[in-house]
Amino acid sequence: MSHLKWICFFFSVVLSLFGCGAPEKELQSKNFDKLKALIQEMESEGELMARQLDTVAHFYSYLLTKKDSILRNPLPNPYSYQGAFSTNIPDEDPKLSSIIILNSTPNRQKAEKEVVLTNALDSVFVAFKKNNPLAVQIYSNSLMQVSRVYPAYDSKNIVDPDIDVTKFNFFYEADLEHNPKKGLVWIPDPYVDPAGKGWILSVLHPVYDGSELFAVLGVDYTVGDIIETYLNSVEGEFVLVNAKGDIVAGKSLGIEALSLPPLKNHVYRETIQSDNFRISDFNLFNSKSREVRKMAQDFLLQKKDRFIFENEPNLKQAICVSFPTMGWFLIEIFPNS
Repeated sequence: MSHLKWICFFFSVVLSLFGCGAPEKELQSKNFDKLKALIQEMESEGELMARQLDTVAHFYSYLLTKKDSILRNPLPNPYSYQGAFSTNIPDEDPKLSSIIILNSTPNRQKAEKEVVLTNALDSVFVAFKKNNPLAVQIYSNSLMQVSRVYPAYDSKNIVDPDIDVTKFNFFYEADLEHNPKKGLVWIPDPYVDPAGKGWILSVLHPVYDGSELFAVLGVDYTVGDIIETYLNSVEGEFVLVNAKGDIVAGKSLGIEALSLPPLKNHVYRETIQSDNFRISDFNLFNSKSREVRKMAQDFLLQKKDRFIFENEPNLKQAICVSFPTMGWFLIEIFPNS
């Protein structure tokens, strides 16, 4: 081959390489942008809700400063009780919450006065729920063991009246020991809601009466709603995991591709609602695949953003973007076509 032909051949190879590489690089950039946009959407919604919850907390604190005058001239109390539970039933009056004065209360009479003191929260809870349709419930749990949950639910057939709410993470994660700054707290790990809403994620806000913790406000989101609202709105196979590697939410095909336990009816949302579901089973570090476990280490521990599968016949690669304000990671899985 002549010298000129060698030069032409060399340049044709270089051009072909650049021609193949550029679209691949552009596609990779678009995929990362897609993940970042999803995260921004979720965090923007969370920030808006957090500001509104902070407003509810300030109103709650205001009620406590007016304690004497409110109890001196109380408005009619819409609640009556049968044991620990208020007698109103779900959908009977959409303006009312479910009230539980748990048997663990140190002072039943004082707890009933607390209900009267805080009844104005109902209208605020109604407005909050209307403005935040993804919130399945908003609630207050107090040191006096008074639980107010909106919307009203079948509490009598769901909640054990002998529980101590201060022993649950939706209370103690916001107390002074766990939250010395007294601000908003996200619970990044999904847990089973004792009120029967399934696997949920919560955001909390403490309410203080002077220097003393009085109650903890909370808002719950279900894992299923996160999947339906965010992950199913964009094409791709996504899994949302916390810093421990637990799958907070995800698309079913993506989860199955990661060599995790089989899904109930091949649907993650139904699996997490089954009686035998264990969140630890759906942890990337517990995958049957060595490469998936290596991927988890690269993403969660070494903070890498791309992983190439070499030995998994059904998987090509995965990319990862972390949440700026929460200890979560959004991963997109790319199966082999």
